Amino acid sequence: MNVTQTTQTSGQSKLQKDDILRIFHVSYFAMSRLASFPWTFLEEELHSSKSSEFILDILKQTCLHSLSRKFPPSVRYRRLFLSEFIKRQEATNCEPLDELYDALAEVVGAKETTECYKSYLLPCGDAVSLLENVAVISEGTTGLVTWEAALYLAEWALDHQQVFTDRTVLELGSGVGLTGITICRSSRPKKFVFSDCHSTVLQKLRDNLELNGLTRQRSPAISVEELDWRTVTDEHIKHLDADVVIAAGQGQVLKWMWCMTQIS
Repeated sequence: MNVTQTTQTSGQSKLQKDDILRIFHVSYFAMSRLASFPWTFLEEELHSSKSSEFILDILKQTCLHSLSRKFPPSVRYRRLFLSEFIKRQEATNCEPLDELYDALAEVVGAKETTECYKSYLLPCGDAVSLLENVAVISEGTTGLVTWEAALYLAEWALDHQQVFTDRTVLELGSGVGLTGITICRSSRPKKFVFSDCHSTVLQKLRDNLELNGLTRQRSPAISVEELDWRTVTDEHIKHLDADVVIAAGQGQVLKWMWCMTQIS
């Protein structure tokens, strides 16, 4: 899940091959900015080895990985990623690799779609995969893509799992579901209530809960509510019997708060 931490790691003075592979793997599936990838370290490795073996290793962790076949990033992102990859490979004069050019040829011929998948890797090795809109704003809302604040809140939740264990959690403004699904998969809450106020966002949220298997398991209990986080009251929270309420806003985490004493 630590997409932000992998970006920081790529700024270290020296990365080992395993570090480079991990950063490419995590960043590719989260559709991170291409500028955040450790390209310089890749070039250094290719300059020293002059072998395409490491390129193939990276392809197996990105475009050729089974997760990319099942839940692929957007066509445009894959095309840009492979084009940048080829540019870096050619700059090092290492031996060409057919699989790299074949992957680009495949994506160049692919049809652009309005939706794509982003996958965030949990510490246990599982992935939270989300169906999102390619456009940041569509159908009059920004709720059909993962906000950066949701990513930060999900990472915070992974570091504070005890906050949610065996408790009823209400998330305001769940969007496409990253934070809530992460908590359900990692923290064993008793119940998790997802909420949002836009009908299309709510449908996308339900699709992602199904995609990640939450609708097919008994625990935790989950529900999806139509609720506007801007107008929610203590009465709403009391009605939902929430122990913990969380919400994330654009650019920063707005709040996460204990509610057991306030509304009991």
